[in-house]
Amino acid sequence: MTRRSEPAIDPRFQDRERQPGLDLLRALAIIVVVIYHAALFGFKLPGRVDRFGWIGVDLFFVLSGYLIGGQLLAPLARDQRMNLGRFFARRALRIMPAYFVVLAIYFLLPSWREYSEMSQPLWKFVLSIQNIALHGGTAFSHAWSLAVEDQFYLALPFLLLFLYRRPSSAVIVPCLLVVGGIALRAFLAAQNPSIDGGVSFRGFQAWIYYPTWTRLDPLVFGVALAAIEKFRPQWWRRLTNYAIWLWLPGLVLIVYGLWLGEGDYLTVIACTWQFPLIALGMAALLICAVSPRLVFRRVAIPGAAFIASIAYSAYLIQKLVIRFVEQFCASHNIVLTSAPALICVELCVYAAATILFFTVERPFLQLRHRITPRSRASALQIQTTGRIRNGANGEAT
Repeated sequence: MTRRSEPAIDPRFQDRERQPGLDLLRALAIIVVVIYHAALFGFKLPGRVDRFGWIGVDLFFVLSGYLIGGQLLAPLARDQRMNLGRFFARRALRIMPAYFVVLAIYFLLPSWREYSEMSQPLWKFVLSIQNIALHGGTAFSHAWSLAVEDQFYLALPFLLLFLYRRPSSAVIVPCLLVVGGIALRAFLAAQNPSIDGGVSFRGFQAWIYYPTWTRLDPLVFGVALAAIEKFRPQWWRRLTNYAIWLWLPGLVLIVYGLWLGEGDYLTVIACTWQFPLIALGMAALLICAVSPRLVFRRVAIPGAAFIASIAYSAYLIQKLVIRFVEQFCASHNIVLTSAPALICVELCVYAAATILFFTVERPFLQLRHRITPRSRASALQIQTTGRIRNGANGEAT
């Protein structure tokens, strides 16, 4: 697949060029998330390394905050008006069609579900508040992260407009969100003790892991990076120039955050600090992915762009496919931990995601491109940035 053919596949890139580093991060995020969820149904990897795959969602959050935050901040950085109607229309056409198709499958075809019990009633999914009072081990529970993003981006434009008019609060408010999240998680963890010591896992899921107000760290960090890029370009250049020194600390933060959760029971410290540490590490990796000093922005990994394009469809449909593959393996006496089974479940998820992308997601992206195209100013800025990068790095990213 050549880079020339990519815009024909993904309409989002008809008027802007892909960034290979961001494609790589998005592809890695969906790959580890699918590995994690497949392991829940028996497709386990050696050494149980699959248990760390949940951090792919946090990587999605950081990427989402950076990209969507950048879209909202771009007109403000040019002293132009933020078009809220256009933003929400584009987001609805991006998110809702594939989401409601998969939601319809879950409610109309209950025999296809990965679990018999739905995680939430239909009205919560329709209002995108399915992450409230949620517990795992139920069908379509992974849609919690979509609710977090929907709620966050419903409030973000208005928060950015408020901060734009009050620049002195632009640093204070994000810090309050992060510090407030840390304090809130510590309080909630202390309020949900386990009889065996530590924090109750069910309480952790319902009050800390799934709710929006305790999962804002990666989204805030992503938006903060976008704000630095748009409003403090000199700071951004310094960050990206020093990216060669950021990848190792970023990985250390992620590994340390994961290590906090590796005890015999869930601790208050892990509940409090794991999310911000991992989110900060992911933010550092994002800077590395877009840095002109590193190879990730200049070299496209074959297949990464396509997997990145179908990542949303893959996230939606993954558990339905995993369940089908599990049943197929059971009926054909295929060991779930065998190499054929592990490869098969991954390939089937991406095959189903490809079908969903081309039949539902892509047509609505094309519709979005026609009725709510990118503003001329944004297109010109992207083209100018591409030419500058082209001259500086040998190719546009």
